[in-house]
Amino acid sequence: MVQACLNGVRRQSESRWVPVTPRELAAEAARAVGAGADDVHLHPRGADGLDSLAPRAVGEAVSAVRAAVPKEVRVGVTTGSWAEPDPAKRAELIRSWTVLPDHASVNWHEEGAEEVADALLERGIGVEAGVWSGTGGARRFRAWPSASRVLRVLAEVTDTDPVTAAGTAGALVRELEEGLAAPLLLHGEDGGAWPVLRVAARLGLDTRIGLEDVLTLPDGSAAEGNAQLVRAARKVVGEHRARPF
Repeated sequence: MVQACLNGVRRQSESRWVPVTPRELAAEAARAVGAGADDVHLHPRGADGLDSLAPRAVGEAVSAVRAAVPKEVRVGVTTGSWAEPDPAKRAELIRSWTVLPDHASVNWHEEGAEEVADALLERGIGVEAGVWSGTGGARRFRAWPSASRVLRVLAEVTDTDPVTAAGTAGALVRELEEGLAAPLLLHGEDGGAWPVLRVAARLGLDTRIGLEDVLTLPDGSAAEGNAQLVRAARKVVGEHRARPF
């Protein structure tokens, strides 16, 4: 499975292709799915252009994207603490959502991750448990009583050095695989994005790509939208599947 991560906290000053409004998110999602994405992850924005967990922002973004992609494509959002630092308020906002995404990511190195994830499960929203390399997220996640109920675990490699990111990815996968019941999605960011994606392809793991994670193609040239990145990721995955082991 290749998930398209459409925007993250990126600004259009970084790339004019970063989608911000619901209409832009819908158009980018449609193009990414057309290029081979199976799933969509996005960051809804408020009127100020910043990440928001407010019911209106989430509802408008999710509704627009759902209308633009096939029904079988799942649409997810973030619950990152940068959108709302207080975990109790984050959980309260989740309980107030009027349009429910199919899934939402929860960062397990953030305070209150358990409370936020519990609120998602109460609403019937799939939990993507985000475990960042170099944090105590894996240990905290394993200690959560509902760890077996997550949709998937996001193994998120924060090492952006293209030389060392693959090794960091391997170590994180080994840390998470022991006793893990949920599917594992492995991805990197910036300079580590493509090396880590190659590790995911080689191991047969789910992965993701998009302007949230990286602004360049494997050859270093600037990506002109999420569809280009997804197409390149599909090519990498296909090449690894074709290789004999």
